[in-house]
Amino acid sequence: MKSIKYLFLVLFLSLSVAQAQQYRFKTTGFMVSEKTKFGEWSVWSKFQKSEMVVVLDADKDRIVVYSEVLQLFNIIKYYDQKETKGGNVVSFLCIDNSGIECDVSIFTRKDKNNLKQLYVYYDDRVVVYNMNLMSDKPKDSKKKKKGAK
Repeated sequence: MKSIKYLFLVLFLSLSVAQAQQYRFKTTGFMVSEKTKFGEWSVWSKFQKSEMVVVLDADKDRIVVYSEVLQLFNIIKYYDQKETKGGNVVSFLCIDNSGIECDVSIFTRKDKNNLKQLYVYYDDRVVVYNMNLMSDKPKDSKKKKKGAK
């Protein structure tokens, strides 16, 4: 069962070679919608630019958002991938670092140039992060010396 879960994540994230079951993203911003006292969802907040690292770690069954206040989501259930008109979605039932149950989904928006979005659904609010998949290859930090070939 676990090997199917890993294969699914690899296919979903369109990685040809996965050396670890960890996927790193960098956010470009986020928005929030809150449930009003009448039970309706508010309009989305203004898009807030932000650069945070998000890590989906299938080996440890968790998602971590490295924001000013660390957000840790322990995955307790993996849902099946769903195809929608606009793209794909993978969802998880999670417990956050405050012990609150929430649903977390990663959307790949085919209609928006494969934009990745992380949605965190609570009973009273939803947070969405726009993200880019970070390279899984380490950057070459060696600089060529002047005149070297």
